[in-house]
Amino acid sequence: MGIQEHKNKVLEAKSLTIGYPKRGGKPIRILSDLNLEIHAGQVICILGPNGSGKSTLLRTVAGIQESLEGNIDVLGQEVNTQNHKKLASLLSVVLTERIDVLNLTVYQLVSMGRYPHNDWLGRLSSEDRIIIERSLEQVNLSGFMHRDVDELSDGEQQRVMIAKALAQDTPLIILDEPTAHLDLPNRVEIMRLLRDLSTRTGKAFLLSSHDLDLALQSSDWIWLIPKGGPVIQGMPEDLVLNGSFEASFDTSKVRFDPSSGSFQIDYKTKKTIYYEGNSITGFWTMRALAREGFNMVPDEHAANRLILREDPPRWAYLEGEKRMEFKNMYQFIRFIRSF
Repeated sequence: MGIQEHKNKVLEAKSLTIGYPKRGGKPIRILSDLNLEIHAGQVICILGPNGSGKSTLLRTVAGIQESLEGNIDVLGQEVNTQNHKKLASLLSVVLTERIDVLNLTVYQLVSMGRYPHNDWLGRLSSEDRIIIERSLEQVNLSGFMHRDVDELSDGEQQRVMIAKALAQDTPLIILDEPTAHLDLPNRVEIMRLLRDLSTRTGKAFLLSSHDLDLALQSSDWIWLIPKGGPVIQGMPEDLVLNGSFEASFDTSKVRFDPSSGSFQIDYKTKKTIYYEGNSITGFWTMRALAREGFNMVPDEHAANRLILREDPPRWAYLEGEKRMEFKNMYQFIRFIRSF
């Protein structure tokens, strides 16, 4: 199971088949014969193109949807045989939907996470209150407990829901698209927070995501689902280096670049530009030229070539004995469009 296999096993799925039962006919199988594990302190991300089965797998692991075959155990307890309260003591779920509540404070919402541990009247003990306050502190919302939830930003609301899951005090926290609806700074903050919480609390986090770049940076382990399966497991870096990631997401118009760990629009190349120098300026020049349909190839001896300089950025284009200087990218790209 990779670098974390020495840690305690939280979840195990054996011979798992997921899909949908079909009345009066054969069930619709999406993925079959899955053998999956999650260990304490791991951040595991489910990745794959749309329609590959990410959501179905997440819902099945969470006990929201029954498996067609096989077993899913959390701490040795089979998920599909537990009543709601028992299951809520084994795993907690943070869904994608926006929070739509009125006149409910942050503290009141997070306190709902204590449901599996309360008595039949739902009364909070002193221990419950300590756990609720600690959960808010862990997501940096200690000063928000008396604020109304509907007054918070999307990023703050998502942290409230993570605090609720922490207050539920389960060994496994499952999140469906936790960065959906968030702007880039908040997406980065949520992924950084989950990474930090896994280390500090020892809890396991399983999430689905379309933020592929962030998932590659933040996950310990990935369940990669190419269209049509099967599930490929591994460390993010291994899946990039062995070509699995690229094969799962490349299309005729977008390709995964393993050298940068990001996706690139596959522009049609019209002409090659030779260049000298390799730097930050070179990286961004290459991006700008790609949009214009040019491919940059390093060659410091070509008669016609672009010379890149740093601090401050400068562009010099040589055409035989002729040399043209540009002070910014805009000037250079205007020139290059005349080719």
